[in-house]
Amino acid sequence: MTGLKQILRNKNYVRFFLATFASQMGGIIGVTAFMFYLLKRFTNQPYYATLAELMYSLPMLVVFLVVGVLADRMDRQKIAVNCDWISAFLSLCLLVFIWIDSIPLVFALLFIRSAASKFFFPAESAIIQGILSEDDYTIAAGLNQMMGSLFMLFGGTLGAVVYWHFGITGAILIDAISFIVSALLIRSCKIPEEVRLPNGAHQFKQLKFKLVMIDFKQGFLYILRNRLLLWLVSGFFMFGILNGGFSVLPMFILKYKLAPGNYEQYMVWTGIIFGAGVLLGTLIASLISAKLKLHQMIAAGVLVAGIGMCILGFVNHLYAFMIINFVIALILPFINIGIGGWLPRIVDPQMMGRVQGLINPLMMLSQSLTLGFIAVSFPSFISIELLFLLVGVCTVMVGIYYTIVLPRYADYSTSSKALQESL
Repeated sequence: MTGLKQILRNKNYVRFFLATFASQMGGIIGVTAFMFYLLKRFTNQPYYATLAELMYSLPMLVVFLVVGVLADRMDRQKIAVNCDWISAFLSLCLLVFIWIDSIPLVFALLFIRSAASKFFFPAESAIIQGILSEDDYTIAAGLNQMMGSLFMLFGGTLGAVVYWHFGITGAILIDAISFIVSALLIRSCKIPEEVRLPNGAHQFKQLKFKLVMIDFKQGFLYILRNRLLLWLVSGFFMFGILNGGFSVLPMFILKYKLAPGNYEQYMVWTGIIFGAGVLLGTLIASLISAKLKLHQMIAAGVLVAGIGMCILGFVNHLYAFMIINFVIALILPFINIGIGGWLPRIVDPQMMGRVQGLINPLMMLSQSLTLGFIAVSFPSFISIELLFLLVGVCTVMVGIYYTIVLPRYADYSTSSKALQESL
């Protein structure tokens, strides 16, 4: 409790936390409403919903060379603020393209907006690392996970209610306003220069292709030379498969198997149950994180989540689906808090942008491949049951991998310096 009070006295962190809250709230409302819009308009063409998810993940594979470099070379605060401004403007443009009923332009704009937003997270992560102490990282990860769980609990319901009462127009307007609020909050923060510009001030004209490639190479080598970091990051590829599958498969199994007549209502209930599970799991994981080793939380969480995904696709009763979904949600915070509390401790602040710039595209690559596979194969060539099984097996493999390799680094992974001395 003392640590929580201390972190909430940090005005910069609180403003960043509120900014993240605002942008995530608008984003969830917008995404939920847009998915309902696509499934309603293209009922017999589920690949449109999958393509929409693909537009959120695929852009990272285009900009991954520069997102981390910019976060380490340019003003991190300005990057985060400008990402929000650009996203707000593009949301309004998206609304115009929906009005004129141009689906190709809608998907193109989703791609561009997603590409712009990918610059936000590396800059934000690096700033949070700089404005908090090492003892605060796990607490901050728990708070972020709790906020995410609240959105899972109420976000889908809120998105559905907004869509039912105000339509896609109202949902996207809220989406745009949320980015504006986030930009204003981040802009009001007073971030020390050494956090905003850890490698000194640079201008865009200095960021030539050669420098970008050199910095990217340094980030890649930094991960390769830090064994614990390498083991953690290598498992993130499979996390992308889990994220990609979980973004569309629950909706598909409800619409095409368990509740085809009223899947929208059950999607809302699924979101509420999932969010409740994540919220409860966050509270439990936060309370026992000091008693468990972080590698135990991560490995056990991944294993249980993978087994749950394998089972989930073969249930034939709606209530069984809800229960297993709740169990998966209950265990996910253990993974996120474990990684969120560990990663900032083992990454040099000067390299955080480039490390995040490599982690995110790795996950987005596997997520994009998963979504592309689902779009092509379902329902023509592969069943919903087999899709769940494939995603679950991949996740179980990561859990086994982490169980084997992470314990050997548990004793000396509490700081970047200790990690470096171990190599």
